[in-house]
Amino acid sequence: MFTGIIETLGIIKDIQKDSDNLHVLVSSSITSELKIDQSLAHNGICLTVVAIKNDIYTVTAIKETIDKTTIGNWQIGDLINLERAMKLDARLDGHLVQGHADQIGICNAVKESNGSWYFTFEYDNEPNNITIEKGSITVNGVSLTVVNSKQNEFSVAIIPYTFQHTNFQTFKVGTKINLEFDVIGKYVARLFEYKK
Repeated sequence: MFTGIIETLGIIKDIQKDSDNLHVLVSSSITSELKIDQSLAHNGICLTVVAIKNDIYTVTAIKETIDKTTIGNWQIGDLINLERAMKLDARLDGHLVQGHADQIGICNAVKESNGSWYFTFEYDNEPNNITIEKGSITVNGVSLTVVNSKQNEFSVAIIPYTFQHTNFQTFKVGTKINLEFDVIGKYVARLFEYKK
């Protein structure tokens, strides 16, 4: 379980194909603190550390993860948002994030507004994937508040700190991102399905 508060950025150093799997080698400022078998969210995707060497660690993505996230589009040199799993005795500054991306979204607008930024994203129409005004959403692992919620589209407002400390700084129109919809909202939507 995660909070959507990004700890640091990682840099992809290598990507190795192994049958249907991908091994991703990442350099980060927290590598020395990691352990084998530890879970980290990478752009909102929960992946397990399988190897560590110097300042580079390796995670492996299976076909299911590759098919449902942007990991298949990652390239050497890309910046990725990193967050270690939450501690149960710590404050929950973001919201409850599982690290299980629901689908890929696409950035269809970027607007600077007096030092902040508005990003608009489009997503596929699936019954349990909904946004509500002022509700929570996770974009590439970042916990954010929805503004301008519409069917299959929403926006988020990004303050300068978030822009500078996440890979939002690399987003442009057409950028594909991982979306995880609010887990509470998904459970409520499913309950209404059962009552029909």
